[in-house]
Amino acid sequence: MSLTAQSADPSAPRFRVRPPANWINDPNGPFRWRDRYHLFYQHNPDAPVHANIHWGHVSSHDLVHWEHHPIALAPTPGGPDEAGCWSGCVVDDDGVPTAVYTGVDRHHTGLGSICLARALVPEDETLTDWRPLPTPVVTGPPAGLDVVMFRDPFVFHAGGRRWALVGAGHADGTASVLLYDCDDLADWRFAGVLLDGNDPVAMDAFGDKAVGWECPQLYATAGGDWVLVVSLWDGEPCSTGYLTGRLQPSGDGELRFEARTGGRLDHGRDFYAPAVLQEPGRALMWGWSWEAREQGEVDRAGWAGVLTAPRVMDVHPDGTLRVVPAPELELLRAPEPFVTATGRRTPLPEAYDLTVTASGRTTVSLLRSASGAELTVVLDPDEGTVTLDREDWPRPGGSAPIVVRAAADEVRILVDGSLFELFVGDRATVTERIYRRPDDVPELLVTGPAATVTAWEPTPPTHG
Repeated sequence: MSLTAQSADPSAPRFRVRPPANWINDPNGPFRWRDRYHLFYQHNPDAPVHANIHWGHVSSHDLVHWEHHPIALAPTPGGPDEAGCWSGCVVDDDGVPTAVYTGVDRHHTGLGSICLARALVPEDETLTDWRPLPTPVVTGPPAGLDVVMFRDPFVFHAGGRRWALVGAGHADGTASVLLYDCDDLADWRFAGVLLDGNDPVAMDAFGDKAVGWECPQLYATAGGDWVLVVSLWDGEPCSTGYLTGRLQPSGDGELRFEARTGGRLDHGRDFYAPAVLQEPGRALMWGWSWEAREQGEVDRAGWAGVLTAPRVMDVHPDGTLRVVPAPELELLRAPEPFVTATGRRTPLPEAYDLTVTASGRTTVSLLRSASGAELTVVLDPDEGTVTLDREDWPRPGGSAPIVVRAAADEVRILVDGSLFELFVGDRATVTERIYRRPDDVPELLVTGPAATVTAWEPTPPTHG
């Protein structure tokens, strides 16, 4: 089934990954197998609410045309995952694709176990049959650290060995990332705390609000840096952050992360729990964008959540994040742009790919309300700011303007239904959910000195 065979709801994204109905949250286990990308995600197949967590599954040969597959992982009655198959990753274990995930039983108190599931037919590129192992490889957190949150394994390679990260929170309110040696994927050894919230660089980047770090991800850059990504939990999902630094061996043969800088991974209010795929020469990332509307509206729509467009992640020489849309997204563009000029109002479709370059302060208007208020993006290259103003389109938790401080004279805006992704040059991103009302007028008007604009409408995928 292609991603176009989904809800007729105009707020529903048509070109990003989400199930045909019901609930999606964290992306899990992005994985390349036999020249095909596989992407899994947290999924409730029965209702658009966060419960009854399974692993949904899609695959693609080009990152833009996705095909739905049967559910990959389901809770096992009486098993360590009977209350949910929660976040994790997928790795190639000696030629066998293996899911490494958080299992939650009926008696959990925020503490998961680390479970494995093996693909039954690794020769089959669709990877549709999985066998969960009956016993976890890690039954709970290490003793002596007073861990009260333990979940979301992420496996990576460094120094010729295989390691894993696990997100954690401690009883004193400190967040951390725990490290395991799992060179033998069936035999895990606790290898210490990779980093915790008392680190001065982490404190400066994140503050001390988070009591747990979820969904840790780690990727290497071509310049030798490593980027650690964490989702900040303060009793509920809060925001996402990154730290750039070095992985250093410690005297006991373990690893520690030495951070040198960090900051917000995404400056919007509707982005969380990203997952990374490390490829030769690049790292790809997907995030989860939740619904920013009331549950009654979600229930009527029959679906909740979407994954973002894939992003290519790297760092600049100063250690700050470099992020751009995956170039494969250009495969979705219609043969010709529908906008190539400024100074006149142009109707906008429900999905578009828009780039604006400005030499001075420039206002990009994207939506007009019945009262005349406008949804705008303002570029000010001289001030080094880009401002998203969506105050007339309220959302739970606040709709104040978002100001991104980044030296950029270009923005790229990807809109797909209610999913709004703003790329500020290659320096920052803003992910927000913005829902058009029946009397809103979607139209583009770009005003500013010597601004250039180009916009494409995406073409529906024709194959999976």
